[in-house]
Amino acid sequence: SLQTPTGWGYCISNNEKLIIKQTIIPVISKNKSFRTENDALKVGNLVVSKMKKGLSPTVTNKDLFLLQVKI
Repeated sequence: SLQTPTGWGYCISNNEKLIIKQTIIPVISKNKSFRTENDALKVGNLVVSKMKKGLSPTVTNKDLFLLQVKI
């Protein structure tokens, strides 16, 4: 996780190479950071899980709802 001026975000790296740096909540229309570090970690972990399965790391509104991420 990483702290932003307005909340939280996450980074995903592989072998110390940065792959994704997400400082705002994906898929919503506003440029807002996650309210809590826990919310950022939940979404970051979901993205890692999708990537390990060979799936697109895209986050959907349904994902945010299922993870109970506060927007």
